Amino acid sequence: MTSELRSWVSSIGIAFGCAMLIGVFIIQPTNVLGHSMDPTLHDEQRIFVSKISHTLHQEPKYGDIVIIDSRVDRTRNLIDDLAEHPLITLFTGNNDRSFYIKRVIGKPGDVLEFKDHKVYRNGVALDEPYLNEQMNYTSEQSITVPAKHLFVMGDNRNNSKDSRSIGFIPLDHVLGIKM
Repeated sequence: MTSELRSWVSSIGIAFGCAMLIGVFIIQPTNVLGHSMDPTLHDEQRIFVSKISHTLHQEPKYGDIVIIDSRVDRTRNLIDDLAEHPLITLFTGNNDRSFYIKRVIGKPGDVLEFKDHKVYRNGVALDEPYLNEQMNYTSEQSITVPAKHLFVMGDNRNNSKDSRSIGFIPLDHVLGIKM
């Protein structure tokens, strides 16, 4: 009986290990929380996130929908990635709401302006057909995205906590890209 029990425990351990590796480094499911990405994504919608860009430290493209850690004032490491895996949070009960789903608007070196109810990147107004209403936000000053950072915004610009309020997102805080 002990060899059968050991076989079961071994199989479960291997399956758990494979699920952890896949979820931390390759692909992970997540839920959309809130309405900041309406009309593109909806509250409680389930999506899959490619973790490969995070694993290989690749910079996302303009317009990519990314999952970010909004705690921009702290550094991240592999322990964070492991502790935030859905299998681990299932047991720890850690349901941290510091992860946001946003769209990449600015990359390192870009100059962004917010005027005439539009976003301008390097002097050119962005064509944003995914927005369902005009953005109310405007600003007299232009901002430059620093090296190794991104500027992200929600598609529901009038109801989104994004880089306008939390600041620039360090590239290592981009946890994955929506598939």
